[in-house]
Amino acid sequence: MSENLMTIRQMCDTFDVTPRTLRFYEAKELLFPRREGQKRLFDRRDRARLKLIQRGKRFRFSLEEIRQLLDLYDQDDGPRRQVAAAREVAQARLAEMIAERDALSEAIEDLQQTMQHDDGVLNAKVHKTAAE
Repeated sequence: MSENLMTIRQMCDTFDVTPRTLRFYEAKELLFPRREGQKRLFDRRDRARLKLIQRGKRFRFSLEEIRQLLDLYDQDDGPRRQVAAAREVAQARLAEMIAERDALSEAIEDLQQTMQHDDGVLNAKVHKTAAE
């Protein structure tokens, strides 16, 4: 096996994904492995694309957003356009994630206050029962 090509098993081991995931990304036209009979062979470009897919998923980009960003690379001034477009999507996603974090922090604080109140109610009932 050439150093530049990896089997599906090697890809799974290297990137901690399942064969099903790789086939799914292939079906969604995010990866384009070579075929030798039934064997899928992934080159450096596929590995780079998979890294970007994983990063995009971690940042909550949709698969369609990821596909569009990956496709930009092959156009004129592709790398620059790809970075600019990714930054735009990332800025929107960051704003969403910050809003979610703030809402979650508020919910956590509210839940903690509720539990403290409940503790007070429970402790008061215990003391009242013990005094009786």
